[in-house]
Amino acid sequence: MTLFWRAAPVVFLILWSGGYGFAKLGLEFAEPMTFLALRYGLAVAVLVPLALVLRPRWPVGAGHWTAVAVTGFLIQGVYFGLAYLAMKQGMNAGTTAIIMALQPAVVATAAPLIGGKRGGGLLWLGLGIGFCGVLLAVMAEGSLGPSPLRAVLLALGALGGISGATLFEKAQGCKTDPIAGGLVQYAVGFTLLAPVAMATESLTVDWQPGLIVALVWLVLGNSLISISLYVAMLARGNATRISALMYLVPPLAMVTAWALLGEPLRVLALAGLALSALGVYIVIRQTR
Repeated sequence: MTLFWRAAPVVFLILWSGGYGFAKLGLEFAEPMTFLALRYGLAVAVLVPLALVLRPRWPVGAGHWTAVAVTGFLIQGVYFGLAYLAMKQGMNAGTTAIIMALQPAVVATAAPLIGGKRGGGLLWLGLGIGFCGVLLAVMAEGSLGPSPLRAVLLALGALGGISGATLFEKAQGCKTDPIAGGLVQYAVGFTLLAPVAMATESLTVDWQPGLIVALVWLVLGNSLISISLYVAMLARGNATRISALMYLVPPLAMVTAWALLGEPLRVLALAGLALSALGVYIVIRQTR
């Protein structure tokens, strides 16, 4: 078991960081809500037989069911939904990952609301440095397409979703089986986004090898393995420290996007990444 928990962060980082590049790849073949609804539908299709065979422990009581559903709404609906829309607007996968890397700073800043340690002025300094790093990374894009402000706002909304899910999950303190919890959350995501896709998109899917590869990575690697690892690690450890893993995601995501999509590794973006990492480090130090 000790070996498992030591390996879990490494496996999580590889799978999660790769998700940005593979999501951007998949968006070349389907619109955002259609792509996500397809991803969630496939995840549910994989989890249902697993649940029938393994018979996981399901949430107990209305409060527990509600907590799992709310977490699913925040992660599958708000976080992934807005992040995919931001990338569809033209934001690079690497820049999206840099913005999401502010999550530990946001979580640490908001932690006092759920009984965590309250930081001082250095905490706000770290948060400010982190946002300056994001600004540099966005400037490095040069152009985000026709709606640059919209892309940034969508990405910040996604950041709020994953940060809110982390805080909510820790505040509830409910231990949920990854298979049972994942099945409920992806069902929530599908129920939420499928009608949105039908109402706002053409539902056209171009079934090319690139789409299939992206779906395999996102359904098995992200939707099943990495999310389960994240929830398990969160239930086991400190919310702020677990969230600190996120600041290691951008360099891996940028390398994946470079190899997979040919996204350039710009010096200004790397400087923004370093500045964001410094800001996150300051925040984490202030909340230990």
